[in-house]
Amino acid sequence: MTQSYKRTGLLFLFLLPLLLNAQQTARKFVQKTQYLLYLPDGYGTDTSMRWPLVMFLHGSGESSDNLEKVKTHGPPKLVAAGKKFPFIVISPQAWSAHEGYQPEVLYKLLEDVKKKYHVDDDRVYLTGLSMGGYETWEVVQKHPEAFAAITPTSGGGDAGKAWQLRHLSIWCFHGAKDDVVPVKESQQMVDSARKYNQDIQFTIYPAANHNSWEVTYNNDSVYAWLLSKKRSKYTAMAVPENQLKAFTGWYCDKDMDTVQIELENGKLHAGNGKGKSEERIEIKPPSATHYFNSENDPTEVIFQ
Repeated sequence: MTQSYKRTGLLFLFLLPLLLNAQQTARKFVQKTQYLLYLPDGYGTDTSMRWPLVMFLHGSGESSDNLEKVKTHGPPKLVAAGKKFPFIVISPQAWSAHEGYQPEVLYKLLEDVKKKYHVDDDRVYLTGLSMGGYETWEVVQKHPEAFAAITPTSGGGDAGKAWQLRHLSIWCFHGAKDDVVPVKESQQMVDSARKYNQDIQFTIYPAANHNSWEVTYNNDSVYAWLLSKKRSKYTAMAVPENQLKAFTGWYCDKDMDTVQIELENGKLHAGNGKGKSEERIEIKPPSATHYFNSENDPTEVIFQ
């Protein structure tokens, strides 16, 4: 009996993982982001035409699963009242004020909209108020390559990342009497960004409190300013080969990751020095000391 018991126990232990695996079933988690979409008059009549796009980010008070609340302020409110805009407007909704927006989700939403609709990639703009103003700064610091200009209102951000804003056109708005988000929040962002970028305007409304977005979004000149801006692009220039040769060699960053810069056929290439198997990219000069890989990517190599 003892021997039989042991065999039965071993068989059970052997079958237990199989039984547990058999109980597993496939499931899927899908994150839903709902948004309002506005298409301008004339959209679709000429399929070759590409349209400007404005992404609007609401404040914390409109966070909900009720999409109608997004129409409380800003462009969605104006569209609901009959306003006609000459551009596409997308207005995503955050589920809760506590969690707010997630920049990567907004970026993926933008990419999805660009695939589905006729969007001019060089004329994409971002604007937001209060919580959405904070998120406007954050999103463009993570993905500056996606936008031509921003108009953050009654918000703030991480001034330590202002370098990322050097190629954007910026018009910031704030109320001087704002007792929810102090005007210094916007002032810090503007001051830091101006160290790298001169295409910045800052409007402070002397008598406005936290609701400075009301006058901002009712001002047609703000939209005209946005539409006048295009995404920054690098343009390569000719640099003498002897000057390019001076930049060749091995380089490393603070983490000791290394890259080799080589001169080949009058052009600089960056690689990891692994010979034929390495991935190499050409870096092109928009100036004598600055180099880029893609005309739309704000990443730069600067030789000093």
